[in-house]
Amino acid sequence: MIEIKLTKEQYEDLVKLVYLGNWMINAIRTDDKIEKYDMIEQYIYSFAKNANLENYIVFDDELNKFYPTREFELETDVDEYRDEYNNEIFWDELIDRLSVRDFIKAYGKDAIEKMSLREQIVKKSPFIEKYEKEFEKHGIENLEIKK
Repeated sequence: MIEIKLTKEQYEDLVKLVYLGNWMINAIRTDDKIEKYDMIEQYIYSFAKNANLENYIVFDDELNKFYPTREFELETDVDEYRDEYNNEIFWDELIDRLSVRDFIKAYGKDAIEKMSLREQIVKKSPFIEKYEKEFEKHGIENLEIKK
């Protein structure tokens, strides 16, 4: 058994980290939630009353679970962090996926598999730079789906 002593402020920060971490792991899942992270989250939330943070974490008797309150989401910076993360991931993934697509079109899978990692990086870089510049300047304004 490991015992950790936290100040109220440290505990609140831990609640935020656990909330955001479990959100990142399980928010995209429906029937395949990773229960061990839900269990850790519940355990950490169970100390909210001891830390006088019942305004942020409440226990639902009907569901027998702890939940963050709306006040938690509104008064802390968790929504800001989540939005910032989503925004960055969106652009990184969009650029990466379009760059990979164009890189494969230009060189072919077989040729790419024969390239060293360094050569792949060098030859893929122009595609990445192209999309970084485009999206920095125009956002998604010029994106279109061809039919």
